[in-house]
Amino acid sequence: MPKYLSILCFTLFAFGYGQQSVPWTLEAAVEHAVKNNLQIRAAYLDVIDAETYKSQAIGNFLPSLNLSAGHSWNIGLNRNLTTNLLEDSTSQFSNGGLDMSLVIYNGRRNVYQLMSANLGILARQYQLEDMKEDVMLLVVNGFLQVLFSKENLAVQNKLLEVAKTELSQTETLVDAGVLPKGELFELQATVASQEQQAVAASNNYEIARISLAQLLLIDDYKNFSIADTNYDMVAATILDKSPKELFEKALESRNDIMLAKTNVEIAQANLKTAKSAYQPTLTGYYGYSSRISYADRLIATGTYSTYPVGVVSGTGQQVLAPRADTELAKYLPIADQWKQNDGHNFGVNLRIPILNGLAVKNNVRRNKVSVERSNTLLSQQKQDLERTIQQSYADAKGAIITYEAAQKTTLARKQAYEYAQNRFSNGAATSLAFSQAKQRYDAAVSAELQAKFDAIFRTKVLEFYFGIPLTL
Repeated sequence: MPKYLSILCFTLFAFGYGQQSVPWTLEAAVEHAVKNNLQIRAAYLDVIDAETYKSQAIGNFLPSLNLSAGHSWNIGLNRNLTTNLLEDSTSQFSNGGLDMSLVIYNGRRNVYQLMSANLGILARQYQLEDMKEDVMLLVVNGFLQVLFSKENLAVQNKLLEVAKTELSQTETLVDAGVLPKGELFELQATVASQEQQAVAASNNYEIARISLAQLLLIDDYKNFSIADTNYDMVAATILDKSPKELFEKALESRNDIMLAKTNVEIAQANLKTAKSAYQPTLTGYYGYSSRISYADRLIATGTYSTYPVGVVSGTGQQVLAPRADTELAKYLPIADQWKQNDGHNFGVNLRIPILNGLAVKNNVRRNKVSVERSNTLLSQQKQDLERTIQQSYADAKGAIITYEAAQKTTLARKQAYEYAQNRFSNGAATSLAFSQAKQRYDAAVSAELQAKFDAIFRTKVLEFYFGIPLTL
C-alpha cells in the first residue's frame, strides 16, 4: 500500500507542476512561435507540395504502362453450329492486353522540368526560413517590449514608494513645525502624479504581456509571464563592421536574397522547358493483346461420311464426296485460347512541330519576360536589403549614443535631485523646487530605460542581418 500511495502522490505532484505556468525565456518563446505559427505551418505545406512536383518530374522519365481487360455479352441472332440456323442466343467474349510507351527524346524537356522542380523545393525552403526569421524578429521585439514595460513598472512603483516616503517625512517635519503646512500640497500632487504613472506603467505592461502571448498563440493570458533576468546592454561589437561588410555578409546568408536568386534560376529552367517544345518528340510503344470466346465449337470425330455432290451426265450416276464427321464440344481452355489468339505490336512514333497556332512561340516569350522580371526583383531585393542595413546601422549607432547620453542625463538628474532633497530637508528649498527636481529625475530614469531597450533591439536587428543568432 505505501508503494501505491507514493506513486499516486508523485503523479499528483507531477500533474500539479505541469499545470503551473513556467516563465518564458526568449529562446523558448522563439522556438514556440516558430513551431506553432500558422503562416510557418502553411509554408511547411508548400515544401511538401514542391516535393510532390519533384516526384512528378521524376515520373516523366519512366515509361507509361497500362493493363486493359474486358468482358462482353452478345445477345441476339447467332448461328447454331449444330443446325446451322440463326437462333436467339447469348455468347460471351473476354479480352485483355498490355500497352507501354516511352518518350525517347523530347528536347530534354523532362530534364529541365526536374531541374525546375528541384529548384522549387529549394525556393520553398528559403521561403520557410525567411518566414521563420520574420517571426523571430516579431517575437524579439514583443519580448523586449514586455521587458521594458516590466522594468518600467518596477521603476515607477519604486519611485512611488520614494515619493510616499518623502511625503511622510515632510508630514513629520510639518508636524514638528520645521516646515510650513503649505509644503505638503506640492508633494501630495507629486504622489498623485506618480500613482498615475504607476497605473499607466501597469496597463502598458499588461498590454505588452498579452500581445506577446497572442503572438505565441497562448490563450492563458493570466498565467503567462517572462523570466526574471537582468538584460544589460552589452558592447555592440557589431558596429565595428562597416555597412558594406554587413551587406556583403547578408547577401550570402539572407534567405530572402537566396529565394530571389532561386526564383531567377527557376525562371531560366522554365524558359529552357518552353524552348524544348520546338524540338521533335520521338516515342516508342509496345502492345500485347489476346481474346477468349466462351461459345461451343465443332470438332472432328476422326470418321468420315459421304454425301452426293452431283450426277454423271448421261448415266445419271451420283457422285459422292467424303466429309469429316464433327460433334459439338465445349470451348477450349482459357490458357490455350489466350496463347492461340495473342498478338504483339510495337514501333516508334516521331512528332515534328511545324505550326501550332504560335503557342510555343508565345510561351517562350512569356518565359523570357518571367526571367527578366525575376532578375528585376532580385536587383530590387538587393537594393532594399542594402537600404535596410544602412538604416539599421544608423539606427543602432544612434540608439547607443542616445542610451549613453541618457545615462549621463540620469546621473546628472540624480545628483540634482539629491541636492534638492537635502536643501528641502534643511528648509533651504521649497517643495515646488524639490518636486520639479524629482520629476526631472523620474523622467530621466524612464528615458534611460526606454533608450536601453531600444538600443538592445536595434543592435539585435543589425546582428540578425549579419547572421548572428537572436539571443539576449
